[in-house]
Amino acid sequence: MESMAVRDSTGNSSKLQPSSQQPPLPTSASSTAATSALGRRCLDRGNAYYARNSTLKATHGLSRSRLPPYRSRNMANMDNSDLDPLWHDLDWAIGQTLIMGWDGTEVTPQIRTLIEDHHLGSIILTAKNLKSAHQTARLVQELQTIAQQAGHPQPLLIALDQENGGVNSLFDEDLVCQFPSAMGVAATGRTDLAYEVTKATATEIAACGVNLMLGPVLDVLNNARYQPLGVRATGDDPQEASSYGLAALKGIKDAGIASCGKHFPSYGNLDFLGSNLDVPIITQTLEELSLSALVPFRNAVASGQLDAMFVGGCGISNPSMNVSHACLSDQVVDDLLRNELGFNGVAISECLEMEALSHDLGVQNGVVMAVEAGCDLVLLCRAYDVQLEAIKGLKLGLDNGIITKDRIFISLRRVLHLKSNCTSWATALNPPGVSLLSQLHPSHLSLSRRAYDDSITVIRDKEKLIPLSSSMHAGEELLLLTPLVKPLPASSLTKSLLDAKNAQGSVGTNHENWVHRGRDRGSIMSGEGVFREFGKSLARYRGEKLLHTSYTANGVRPVHENLIHRASCIIIVTADANRNLYQAGFTKHVDMMCSMLRSRGQKKNLIVVAVSSPYDFAMDKSIGTYVCTFDFTENALHALVRALVGEFTPLGSLPGTLRKSKKVLKSRQHWLVEDFDKARDRTGLEDLIRAVHRASAPDLQFLKTTTASTFELSNPNISEAHFVVRNSSTRALYGFVATYYTAGVGIIGSLFVDPTKRNVSIGRSLHRRAIKNLLQRTGIQKVRIGMSFPGVFLGIPQDIEINTVKDWFATSGWDIQFPRRLTNMVINDLPSWSAPEGLQQSIQRANISFDLIHGLDNADTVLNHVRATANPEVLELYRFALSEAKACGIVRAKDGGDNLIGTIIVARPGSPLIKFVPPLLSHSAEIGGVLAPVVLSGSLATLILQGLTWMGLRQNKNHKATKAVLSLVVDETYEPLLGMGFEIQQVFEEITNSPDNFSDLL
Repeated sequence: MESMAVRDSTGNSSKLQPSSQQPPLPTSASSTAATSALGRRCLDRGNAYYARNSTLKATHGLSRSRLPPYRSRNMANMDNSDLDPLWHDLDWAIGQTLIMGWDGTEVTPQIRTLIEDHHLGSIILTAKNLKSAHQTARLVQELQTIAQQAGHPQPLLIALDQENGGVNSLFDEDLVCQFPSAMGVAATGRTDLAYEVTKATATEIAACGVNLMLGPVLDVLNNARYQPLGVRATGDDPQEASSYGLAALKGIKDAGIASCGKHFPSYGNLDFLGSNLDVPIITQTLEELSLSALVPFRNAVASGQLDAMFVGGCGISNPSMNVSHACLSDQVVDDLLRNELGFNGVAISECLEMEALSHDLGVQNGVVMAVEAGCDLVLLCRAYDVQLEAIKGLKLGLDNGIITKDRIFISLRRVLHLKSNCTSWATALNPPGVSLLSQLHPSHLSLSRRAYDDSITVIRDKEKLIPLSSSMHAGEELLLLTPLVKPLPASSLTKSLLDAKNAQGSVGTNHENWVHRGRDRGSIMSGEGVFREFGKSLARYRGEKLLHTSYTANGVRPVHENLIHRASCIIIVTADANRNLYQAGFTKHVDMMCSMLRSRGQKKNLIVVAVSSPYDFAMDKSIGTYVCTFDFTENALHALVRALVGEFTPLGSLPGTLRKSKKVLKSRQHWLVEDFDKARDRTGLEDLIRAVHRASAPDLQFLKTTTASTFELSNPNISEAHFVVRNSSTRALYGFVATYYTAGVGIIGSLFVDPTKRNVSIGRSLHRRAIKNLLQRTGIQKVRIGMSFPGVFLGIPQDIEINTVKDWFATSGWDIQFPRRLTNMVINDLPSWSAPEGLQQSIQRANISFDLIHGLDNADTVLNHVRATANPEVLELYRFALSEAKACGIVRAKDGGDNLIGTIIVARPGSPLIKFVPPLLSHSAEIGGVLAPVVLSGSLATLILQGLTWMGLRQNKNHKATKAVLSLVVDETYEPLLGMGFEIQQVFEEITNSPDNFSDLL
């Protein structure tokens, strides 16, 4: 009964009437009661829907419900006829769901057997496999040749950890460049450098035949001072981590290989319980995770550039989830990653050889659980007996009916799709190898040196001890005190030690150590070797001798006391002192000794250098000179030497909240604000919008389709003036504000600040200029935050930062107590949508009729209605829609006396309105618009709104729209629309104040 015929005449008006099968409109006085009953039913349905959404939001931190892209447990009986017949042999299909490795630099009989007989489709390489770039390219080529000769239809996925900093699997000082860690790059404050560095790294490993880079790290260090992940993560600010992660993703993509974000859902705030048989635990709630740790993962998924996701093996323990291993949980993989974040790529499990898992579950059970949870590639790093057990486990899982053939085929399709995007036999069998690396090496070396120099960070230098030439005289002795540490994998010292016959044990990351701690009992301790070359280099630069010794958990010994008495300057190196507490104790002891000796008139300068985590003494201001390098590879230490001797001035800063806290101290600075110049600033504004979009919550995804021209109305009834803060040298825009004035109302329509430039008063400078401009308008009566035309920001967005943003405006002079809610809503599957049962009958009983008009000729009553009821810019939105008669129309609602009681704009897919209403634009769907409902208040208001919306959606359907956006729903009137099947897309709070609030700016 939903469809209604539309008679389109040659005129400008068409009556919307019931079809011939439906009863005539009733004239009964009981229609009001019927309408109220329907309104209550729709409201109840809407409240129920809203309650479900609220539950999801509270449980999962979601902003709106999403249809699941798939549920692996509900995919039985799917059609697999499109797959190559080879894959219907389940031995072949199972082989594609596993990723395995081995120890050794040559192809072993075991790994050959896995490829040839068990059809293994993916290989992980580690530092134990790789000696040089040439050997790596040869090894990968041999593996791919084995696969081709064994009949593999597609090449092997070859995965590698190459994060830089201390975590590089491939080291070759002649051909492969070392770059700073993720936190080191973030310390430069430049996302463009993150792109360059990651692209260079990905290009180098691709030259050796690697086609899957296990990165970037997307974790947020919510407990930065005590986490073993350390400098592998960007820092503790989710938006900043997201910005750098997205830049890295683009670098990997542009290098032509696949990316894998890690470690989902987060390794950034783990509780380590201490036992070998206990895994680290996430204790944050899902809501807390959504507001912080999940932000970079969510934005990476939304970018469409993430190919794979590494799902961690940590546990989760909170009121809504109790999971022993994240990668074995369908709540984490299927529900959170797939259904809530919308990830459609390849999910890779943590290594299932971890001792905790094998002891608790056994590998056979573990691998079945991982696949059933939604993982597509199950990782087993090195033990051949365990790998065979895993293959056997998958086959048993199929035999027992725990996992189905269709479930295997789902993963198979994802893996094959990934392979088709990142490799081919032509490239797999003929990697560019050493010849390309030789060409790239000079430019990459230059990039590496620049990146390391820019990353060196001087947190404090109260006594101006740096450079040393300004604080030390010729002949004065310099003492270097260093801890005993393992050399980093990305280190020539590590390579030499591993090559030495007497070297035993392994060198790995902290993460590898807890995953494989049952198998790797040894460790390489190089004594003073790690820092010996640093000391020699520093001595050469100074042209003076240098005293150097190490320190241990035994504390300050007589040898240290003697050397401290001799030296006039002491440099203490710490490496993760927050987790190696003896280093913190030793440093504080030496600091106390120096203070005591200075009180006696002796010169005892102290410089503390943190060569791993920057948080060792970041907050301890008693350490007067504190420097951070973010790793202790040879490259980092060479850059440190150059900084200490004054070859360059270190300009790095601590990433995340500590950088912001320093910026707050400068928050009173003023920035030059200039008029927006279309020719000069258009490109910069486009770049700024993209940067803000990347750093935004999912509710602001409409920024993806916002352009610079969106803000340019060129409307004679609306005055506009836009302003920018920019870098006059690079032409980059640091901030933008759009202002409009119409009918006595001054409006701030948008205010953007570059995410990497926040908290330094750019926003306040723009806001001040915007308000001054609006207050100078003749006849101004109101000022407002939020603009409906153009409809980018209808007000302050209600996203995860709502309180912060509202507080910011409150401290800028706005009274935020009485906002007006404006909601954008959406129907994602319009072809299958139908109106609620009983809606049509209630409309007929209420004697409400509808018609559709086009063009301005018949529009006087509509414009008068909107002028009397809505904001002045909404009137201009209606005028614009009426002027575009071929693409837009107005649905009018009238009562029995032919009085106009409501209107709504209907826009065809692709109408000119998409320029000014970004939610209407999509490159993947035909979106129709039902915009700006204007309804007279009264007992029938809800029914009128529902009727107008229904009529608009019918028109959208007629125009072949696959999706419909309903914009500008005011206050609580959105609730009954939820009962019609709409979902909330964005919510804004429009703030209106008196100009008197800002009289101090006149």
